[in-house]
Amino acid sequence: MAGMNEAPSGERTHIGFFGIRNAGKSSVVNAVTGQSLSVVSDQAGTTTDPVRKAMELLPLGPVVIIDTPGIDDVGELGELRVQRTREALRSCDIAVLVVDASSPAHPANEELIAIFDSQSIPCVIAYNKTDLLSEGQVAELAKRLGKRSVLVSAATGQGITELKETIAHSVADSEADRYLIADLLEPGDQVVLVMPIDSAAPKGRIILPQQMVLRDVLDARCSALVCQPQELAGVLESLVHPPKMVVTDSQAFAQVQAVVPEDVWLTSFSILMARYKGELEAYVPGAVALTRLKDGDKVLVSEGCTHHRQCDDIGTVKLPNWIRTYTGADLQFSFTSGREFPEDLSPYALVAHCGACMLNRREVRYRLSQCVAQGVPVVNYGLAIAQTQGILQRSLEPFPQVAALFREGL
Repeated sequence: MAGMNEAPSGERTHIGFFGIRNAGKSSVVNAVTGQSLSVVSDQAGTTTDPVRKAMELLPLGPVVIIDTPGIDDVGELGELRVQRTREALRSCDIAVLVVDASSPAHPANEELIAIFDSQSIPCVIAYNKTDLLSEGQVAELAKRLGKRSVLVSAATGQGITELKETIAHSVADSEADRYLIADLLEPGDQVVLVMPIDSAAPKGRIILPQQMVLRDVLDARCSALVCQPQELAGVLESLVHPPKMVVTDSQAFAQVQAVVPEDVWLTSFSILMARYKGELEAYVPGAVALTRLKDGDKVLVSEGCTHHRQCDDIGTVKLPNWIRTYTGADLQFSFTSGREFPEDLSPYALVAHCGACMLNRREVRYRLSQCVAQGVPVVNYGLAIAQTQGILQRSLEPFPQVAALFREGL
């Protein structure tokens, strides 16, 4: 878990380096990062699995660098490496295609560019090993460069600064103005954040979604009051004016909604994360699908992080129990965590996904798109819990368009 002042992985720009074997990907990665991040060798196929490193990279700031195996790897093991490379694309905000400028063109490079385009991933092409070319060859290649192509030499460092600047300029501007809660508030509003401190809470820390919402409230020039569920009634009574909004941990929904006045917005950290990481509307069909589960249906519960499971774990224990109680159906549950996410979702009647605080937005959108493409409804933990507690409609009041979609779905 990231520290209070450390950018979490899900909030960092993910930069993936791709190419064929021996194009010099790892050498370029090491040159860009200024670190010996990846093992470098003249032997093709040295990189066997994607290598990830969180770091600060100027002029971008916090990033995750991903060095991938060669896309042209061969044999049974090679196929696994290629599969890992394709999986790495799920989370890439920017793809850097490293091409060996001293060798003939390889069809795999064009295939990679087509994949990047099909997934709307900005691409920068780094023509490496220019130190092996004559001045005339370099000049000729330079004439043919596209807008986001750079001549580099990992061996001499030539062009590396230009490559970093080109990568930085390729970041999508649309990602800059996303909010968790700030766009729902006016300066001076008060927000009450309900944060249970129980056996699942990390000692000495508050969990990442709570940190992020608190910061967003402060950025909106609003004030936040923080309490545990049992303190909420007293906090509300002490206020001269009702708060604009109460945000609670989803697990405390039932307890919290009993004391929050009807004219005060109530939602959860998980629901706010759903709109921030993906599209809240995408989870509405999954919330509706909860009302239609039947005996024998399979439900996939997927979490974006890996953590020590406890006896009252939210994903593997509490949520399945709430869903079973709500539906009254004999359901089968499967579980994935971290970067695990099945390519084939056809066995499942529903996917229940966590708030995805440890995944970046592109990875979340990939998972949502897979669910939509395969016709499998997906619901976020927060929406699922609110639905099982009978208060989903209320928890969507701050988002009237989404609430209307839910009513229409029912």
